[in-house]
Amino acid sequence: MDRAVSVLEILARLGEAGVTEIAGDLGVHKSTASRLLGVLENRGLVTQSHDRGKYRLGAGVLRLAGAAAVRLDISQEGVPVCRELADELCETVNLAVLDDDAAVNIMQARGTAAVTAQNWLGRRTPLHATANGKVLLAHLPPTLRDGLLARPLQRFTEHTVTGAAALRGELETVVERGYACTLEELELGLSAVAAPVRSHEGRVVAAISVSGPVYRLTPQRLPALGERAAAAAADLSRRMGYGF
Repeated sequence: MDRAVSVLEILARLGEAGVTEIAGDLGVHKSTASRLLGVLENRGLVTQSHDRGKYRLGAGVLRLAGAAAVRLDISQEGVPVCRELADELCETVNLAVLDDDAAVNIMQARGTAAVTAQNWLGRRTPLHATANGKVLLAHLPPTLRDGLLARPLQRFTEHTVTGAAALRGELETVVERGYACTLEELELGLSAVAAPVRSHEGRVVAAISVSGPVYRLTPQRLPALGERAAAAAADLSRRMGYGF
């Protein structure tokens, strides 16, 4: 792993380099350098100029850098939006992004009514049983979404939706309505709503949720909270360049 990273650093510094040059810089045999370059090339992280036989950084590096930049931008821009929403509603507000087959919370703001000490920051949560997760799942490309729904869906409470067909119908509603709701699906006594955040190119890259105890976030109150979460998500989307 260290050597592979070193190869990327060498190419970033030199622009392009051959196997012999990279091997010399790393202090390894040419066969080792060639093997490392092959692995990186398969991942799209380096590309070879066949007329000169030299390697340079590939488009995969730009893809990874872009994803990291988007996550960093969302974390920074999301702070005032989430804090304002938490102050207004007095509940816990989380900002989550997709992490393989789960949602991971990258920012949290707590309102004055959030009396519990539970910290969701950095926690990976299931896509099918959380409001943030349902938003992210609903806006995935169909092939990726179908692949995730083909897996067994874990039941966390008696209210967890574990049937793929029922969940697909709910996800369609999420897209049409503009927000997702969960009522005691991950934990008994916990309700939440969430709405999608879009990048400048219109892709859903995150979700903002409002969560709290079911006696405050009642079924009757969830639609109004969902609309408010959608407004906050639209505000963050504009900060990310969407609509300009």
